[in-house]
Amino acid sequence: MEIRTDRLLLRRWREADREPFAEMNADPGVMRYMIASLSRDESDAFIDRIEEGFDIWGFGLWAVEVPGEWDFVGLTGLWPPSFEAHFTPAIEIGWRLCRDSWGKGYATEAARAALGFGFDHAGLEEIVSFTIPANIASIAVMERLGMTHNPDDDFDHPRIPPGSPLSRHVLYRMNSEQWRRRGAAVLNPTRR
Repeated sequence: MEIRTDRLLLRRWREADREPFAEMNADPGVMRYMIASLSRDESDAFIDRIEEGFDIWGFGLWAVEVPGEWDFVGLTGLWPPSFEAHFTPAIEIGWRLCRDSWGKGYATEAARAALGFGFDHAGLEEIVSFTIPANIASIAVMERLGMTHNPDDDFDHPRIPPGSPLSRHVLYRMNSEQWRRRGAAVLNPTRR
């Protein structure tokens, strides 16, 4: 499954993506709001889990490419959180882009396409996103997408030690009715 936007290609992972993905996951700036950077082995194992997820659910975290410019700029897509919280089970939309691609609107463009796939093709009823309050760039993407925030939904991430500055998370949501009301265009992803 591939999804094309005006500027981007969201696609399955290639062997050539492993090196730039590992470099991105080792970048302290990119991983600033994560509990830890990833080693090369951890990064490769993450790609393997992502690919398994595509086979199980028919969607996942797509590799993002800027055709003709960058073969790989990061990931964006849909993923089920693997922890228990008041809003799980759920499907999360997330993104992680290499530093050189920041500030170009790629995260919002790719995430909008992933939301469209989730609601229009996968038949999801709700998609969530979450991060720490200090991650204002990701929160801005969530708000540009039209996701909504209720402070009563905020939570302490169960996989992060209590008291850590990374523990408290804000939760944003969008349901299929909100997506339709926003006049979202139906995507026509190309299948291979």
